[in-house]
Amino acid sequence: MEISKVGVLGCGLMGHGITQICAQAGWDVVVRELDSEKLDGGDAVRGRIQPTLDYADLTDCDLVIEAITEDLGLKLEMWKEVDGIVKEGATFATNTSSLAVIDQAASTSRPDRFCGMHFFNPAQVMPLLEVVQTVTTSDETLEVAFGVGKRLGKTTVHAKDKTGFIVNRLLVPYMLDAIRAYEEGVGTVDQIDAAMKAGANHPMGPFTLLDFVGLDTTKSIADIMFDEYRERRFAAPPTRKSGKGFYDYSGEEPVPTELGL
Repeated sequence: MEISKVGVLGCGLMGHGITQICAQAGWDVVVRELDSEKLDGGDAVRGRIQPTLDYADLTDCDLVIEAITEDLGLKLEMWKEVDGIVKEGATFATNTSSLAVIDQAASTSRPDRFCGMHFFNPAQVMPLLEVVQTVTTSDETLEVAFGVGKRLGKTTVHAKDKTGFIVNRLLVPYMLDAIRAYEEGVGTVDQIDAAMKAGANHPMGPFTLLDFVGLDTTKSIADIMFDEYRERRFAAPPTRKSGKGFYDYSGEEPVPTELGL
């Protein structure tokens, strides 16, 4: 199936980046958002992006990518509306980073044309795309998703529909282990970060990464993974999003903080 028009559901942290790269790849893009202020700021590639508050504008899209908040209930409600509006034959994809894709696919009348397309933040910069196959995803749908990844210039990998997929399945336990190492006095926050950057050639240490992702987001993913894999949970306040986490970002250079762990 040839893609000529893409719909993006949500113009938040991930949605606006997905919208931008799809428009830069040459596709017409309809981005649907509840908040009109987000739409006003999301039309950088003006010639190809159509901001809208109305699901009906997605009718003739060939591909619809969901990028709203990680709330399964909200996603299911949204798919119920979109499924009855978008043309038959269109491919649906969710950008979820942790929720089971099959739960969303089963809520539509086209589970065979449903897959996960997990972009990484920021989508304009990060080169990876995880294409997630459920037990109902057709080969044609996978071809569409991999074709989109190629058009966007992404390194595209095939993942099964297991909580966390590939990257978060490995990354979240790594970040939680860093916290445990700090709790046990193995090293300070900045020492552990420096060690992993220099010793493992990581672009940033685990605590800098935790602050970038947000402990709230990390905890949400960890809780979902715990439900399936029984990994240890981790609860903590929001991080870099509020200006302070394992590091204080209020000055010119990040400074390690004491979170009382």
